Formats: sequence, C-alpha cells, structure tokens
Amino acid sequence: MINLRDTVAKLARNGDWPKLLQGAARGRMRREPAPASTPLQEVTGFGTNPGDLRMFAYLPRAIAADPALMVVLHGCAQTAAGYDFGAGWSTLADRYGFALLMPEQKRANNPNACFNWFQPEDSERDRGEALSIRQMVEKIVADKGIDPARVFISGLSAGGAMTSAMLACYPEVFSGGAIVAGLPYGAATNVQQAFESMFQGPARPAREWGDLVRNASPHAGPWPRVSVWHGDADKTVIPANATEILKQWTAVHGLSIAPSAKATVEGHPREVWRDKDGHEVIESYTITGMGHGTPLSTGEAEGTCGAAGPFMLQAGISSSYRIATFFGLATAAAGKAIVNGTALSARKPRAEIAMPLTTVQNGTKNGKILEGEILGKDDGTPNHVPPSSAFEIGAVINKALKAAGLIKN
Repeated sequence: MINLRDTVAKLARNGDWPKLLQGAARGRMRREPAPASTPLQEVTGFGTNPGDLRMFAYLPRAIAADPALMVVLHGCAQTAAGYDFGAGWSTLADRYGFALLMPEQKRANNPNACFNWFQPEDSERDRGEALSIRQMVEKIVADKGIDPARVFISGLSAGGAMTSAMLACYPEVFSGGAIVAGLPYGAATNVQQAFESMFQGPARPAREWGDLVRNASPHAGPWPRVSVWHGDADKTVIPANATEILKQWTAVHGLSIAPSAKATVEGHPREVWRDKDGHEVIESYTITGMGHGTPLSTGEAEGTCGAAGPFMLQAGISSSYRIATFFGLATAAAGKAIVNGTALSARKPRAEIAMPLTTVQNGTKNGKILEGEILGKDDGTPNHVPPSSAFEIGAVINKALKAAGLIKN
C-alpha cells in the first residue's frame, strides 16, 4: 500500500509535479456545456489587479433598491459564463433582483484555470488574486449602489477554497459565504499540501483552524455566516474537508462542533448552528451519493435553476437557490421587481452549446510555473463526464508515480 503523503512528498522532491499537471491539462480537452449567450458583461479598470484576473458582472433590469451582491467563483477548467449557466446564478438574480459579480481566472495564471487558493501570494489579505477580487467588489459596490452590508460570496472546488480565503482575509467585506466542495482556509500553502488536503483532508484541532482565520486579518468580528455543501461520494476533494471547514467556522463563531439542529431537506441531511440569539449562522448540507460538483435541481419552477453538465450535478436540490435563501436573497419582495410599471418574469434557461476547452501549456506568473487543483471524475456519479472522455485523476497520478519509480508497470 502506497502512502499518499510519502508519495506526494517524493513527487515534490523529484520535481515531477510539472509532469503531473501537464498531464492534467492535456487530459482536459473535452468540450463542456456553456451558454449560447451570456448576460455577463466584462468590466475593466477595477484597480491594480495584482492577481491578473478578469471581472464579469450582471445587473438584472429589475434590480432591487440598494441591491445585494453575490460574488461567485468558478471551479477548475470552468469559465465565469459557463459556471453561471450551470449553477443558474443569473437566473436567480433576475428572479430576486440582486447583482452578480463573477471573477474569472486566466490560464496564463494557472494551466487548469483554477484560482490559486493554495499559493500564499494569491490567498492572503492585500495580495494577488484575493486583492483583485476585493478590488472588483469595491468597484461594483461604488458604481452600482450595492448595499455594502449585503455582499456575499460562493464558489465551487478551487473556487470554494478561494471563497474560504476571501471570508478569512476580508471578513468585514462579506456578510456570508458558501463553500461548495471546497477546503478550509489555510489547508495548503503549496501544491504538495494542496493534493494532501484534497485526497486526505488532514484533521486539525478546531482552535487551530479558527486561529488561521482570526490571524488572517485585523478584524475582530462580527463574522460572516457560512454555508457548506459537499457530496458524500466526492473522491476529488474528500468529504472530510467539509468537516474541517465546519470545525474552522464553529471555532471562529465560538460555537460547539455539535449542531443546534438537524433536518432532511429535499432528501439530503442539513445541519445548522445557531448563535446565542437563535440566529442561524452556519449550515451544512451533505448531498448523499453525489460526487464532486455543484448540486442542482434544474427547471423553471421556484427553487430550481441551472443546467446539468460536468461537475454540475442533478441532485434533487438546488444549492444556488438554497444558498440565496440562507443569505436572504431569495425573497418574495425581491421577486416582484417592477420596471417601467411592468412586472418582469424570470428569464428562461438559455440554449446550450459546446464551448471548447483547449489544450494548455503551463503558464507563468511572476516568473514561475503555476500549478493548480485537478478535477477528476467520480465513477458512478450521475451526469458526470463519460469515462471514455473524462480526465481520470487516478490514471494521471499513476503515470507520475511510475515515472518517479514509486510503482511498477
């Protein structure tokens, strides 16, 4: 039996990470579903942009007075427009009148288009990609009259891990955040630790996790509300990471790790933690039988949105809708927005076409090779990439292990 920690360490010592990541990029040639058109508009001139990210935004025609803002971070090998189409965020923005901000990674920064959540220069306060996202928020809040007390953030996988970073580094900016198939803040500070965290989910004491957040900024509270989502069959970012995220944020909020209440919502377990005043400040959904991705319930009815595809998984529950509800965005009043005296109905789902994902080479940023998280397939998961065309994470790792002499042919 090969110990993953020792294997990862040896790969790092032998310099084999570039080979593994190049293999990941070569394996990501499948075309993913994407919208024929997108409501997102690119915004430039939002600051110094030290992380060299792109900014996309959407304001619905029927926007509420003093609107809320949802910041959404895509996963690896995804784009802002593609993730919006799959998760249905702009559909919800139309229904409820909130603004949408979607940062996008460049492949020049990361060969798999992952946010660099594991690099200190990109995931610490006032540095790199974290600061770029903060500057985007500043611009849209100032330019569009956003209520600064109602700014929220959500992300999938690498975007979920970067959501953890944004909540830790800028807790005064965000009233809440949703981490979907992500990792706790401080789980990794390099590629080796990132893989260990993804596949092993190393446990730490709750206090230690909480200190990582408390020490990430000068903020002393109040702290953002947190929503955690994870499939219990996730083999790419194992579910133990959700447990560590909950340990981190219950410690920050000064709560017991034992939940205040448990329930079943649309067939899936939900746990909730309440503060001393009885307010729900943390929630956790465990999506039974689901692998790595964003849980969906597609359709046009209330409580449904989005489109299924790779890492956008039919689960009978819409995480986007439930997250919007938890943060108070999906309210009846917001859904009755009026423009020119006419009530606007929600936009219907857009047609689906294929958007190419091209082969990429390792990019550079600040003169060094950048490596990111890999998204693999989870066998048996509905709506996943077919085995014949998916990037098989195990196959790539096995190839790297053989090249390193750790296993035989």
